[in-house]
Amino acid sequence: MNIAIRSLLVSAIVLSLAACAGKKTMSDPVDTTPPRSTDTRPATPSSDPFADPDALSKVPCLQNRVVYFDLDASDVRGEFSETLACHAKYLSMRASARLTLEGHADERGTREYNLGLGERRGNAVRDMLSTSGGSSNQSSTTSYGEERPTCQESSEDCWSKNRRVELVYTAK
Repeated sequence: MNIAIRSLLVSAIVLSLAACAGKKTMSDPVDTTPPRSTDTRPATPSSDPFADPDALSKVPCLQNRVVYFDLDASDVRGEFSETLACHAKYLSMRASARLTLEGHADERGTREYNLGLGERRGNAVRDMLSTSGGSSNQSSTTSYGEERPTCQESSEDCWSKNRRVELVYTAK
């Protein structure tokens, strides 16, 4: 009888081991490596519009390249902060991009004063681009003062169009 109990016990153990063989226990190692892709197609381009080589002509916020100023002010008007943030993002993503900031003034004031004002305005735009993520090494400032007006009339409406900084990309 001893032999019968032993063989019954061995059979029970073998059967229980066979039943558990398919189950994973906590001590079984888990394969965490991701499966390899067999797809040989090139990666899809980034959905970021700034990654496009033609972003300057396609992204709406980059198409606005003029910032206007109040009378005798060298502080950027708040309504242009979003535009400048957009240009700063473009500059931060493209280390090769170069920008000339052309400062302008209206016809009132002396030539020297207006040249200085145009430079201060260009520097204000450069500083705002830098604080928004653009590199100050990517931009230079040129002042034209009152020498290149967009409007020739002697009216406040016309003068307001001449108080500006134009963003001119010299390299993409």
